[in-house]
Amino acid sequence: MKMSSSASATPSVLLDTGARMPLLGLGMYKLCGAEAVARAVDASLAAGYRAFDSAAVYGNEAELGRSLKELLPKYGLTREDVFITSKLGPKDQGERAMDGALESLSRLGMDYIDLYLIHWPGTQGLDVTDQRNPGNRAKSWAALEELHAQGKLKAIGVSNYTPAHMRELMASCKVRPAVLQVEFHPLECQAELRRACQEFSVRFQAYTSLGRGELLADPTVVQVAESRRRTPAQVLLRWAVQQNVPVLPKSSDPRRIKENAGIFDFALSDDDMGRLSALNRGHKYCWDPSQVV
Repeated sequence: MKMSSSASATPSVLLDTGARMPLLGLGMYKLCGAEAVARAVDASLAAGYRAFDSAAVYGNEAELGRSLKELLPKYGLTREDVFITSKLGPKDQGERAMDGALESLSRLGMDYIDLYLIHWPGTQGLDVTDQRNPGNRAKSWAALEELHAQGKLKAIGVSNYTPAHMRELMASCKVRPAVLQVEFHPLECQAELRRACQEFSVRFQAYTSLGRGELLADPTVVQVAESRRRTPAQVLLRWAVQQNVPVLPKSSDPRRIKENAGIFDFALSDDDMGRLSALNRGHKYCWDPSQVV
């Protein structure tokens, strides 16, 4: 897995499309309002972030697009210098997938999206056991494949898929998913999913790296942070990127946004990594997709 860095970008990983995805991006979940989004985007660009992760259900695609249009020139950057991810809402799963993706493009005010994901394996309004879910996923993927062929979605992928969902997709897809984005932190190491991603040459990406803030107070995390003279957040993010797993910490605080970017000038020891990974117990802070058929 190749990594590169430059004065203008954070280290990145290579996708199977040939594009590079930054190892660090700003997660935009619960980041609402034009002023808050602009402030966070400004702080992120200043701190070296070059990736932004939104979604239809976050309700901030339009604000992200406007903020980037206004702020990129301030930093001597263009659209091509940033990596934008968004996601198909569960309400658009199936027949409405094409319209949903095009609406994301329209809200962002962009000609293309660098990475577009199916956000959830289920369909809004259907029970998780509803046998229509697999068919809807297949329809959504076909729509994303078509938009990928048109160049409107540079890379396509999935989020919150289980190993079973991944095998189902790999058996039928024409375009292999470039990325799987799931919850990943020391309490949920996702060993089976990571093996599946390696088998299928799919890039594994993390969200909820800080355990919704709860992991910041974990005694082991705090001890490692103190020994490295770093913050618990930096240690948790470093634990992932040291395994070549891209991270998407979310914050609206410019100070924390800058602090979270300070993860590329130090390394955790093998002992540190082992102590953190030993915390694994399959604990999820977010939704569990395992019941979605």
